[in-house]
Amino acid sequence: MNLQLNSLSDLDTAAQKILDFASPQKTFLFYGQMGAGKTTLINALCKQLGVTDNTSSPTFAIVNEYRSPNGRIFHFDFYRLKNQAEALDIGFEEYIDSGNYCFIEWPEKIPDLLPEHYTRIQIDVLSDSERNISADKI
Repeated sequence: MNLQLNSLSDLDTAAQKILDFASPQKTFLFYGQMGAGKTTLINALCKQLGVTDNTSSPTFAIVNEYRSPNGRIFHFDFYRLKNQAEALDIGFEEYIDSGNYCFIEWPEKIPDLLPEHYTRIQIDVLSDSERNISADKI
């Protein structure tokens, strides 16, 4: 699936299309350069899933948990990990095996810990306000 976003106003619609495409998959891996909009897209996905709390990047906490009518949502940001053992130390495998939504930024930091099945999201920057988003089920 490919989507082109021409402005932030397209984000909620794109998020719903991604969730519909991925269903019933609940694990999402986000790829894209720094500043591409991974966290912004995850915030929109959380909104579509009914999260009413403020969502933000868990850059320093590594994982944030949100509650929604669809169950718990775990948002990981592995940018600052020094090694894969740090992900194991926070119980990453238990989160992934929980059956809840898991949104993972910088999954390239944990190549040996990735689940067998997931939805891969690639965000490519086209301009300051435009993005191309591709989604593939793995």
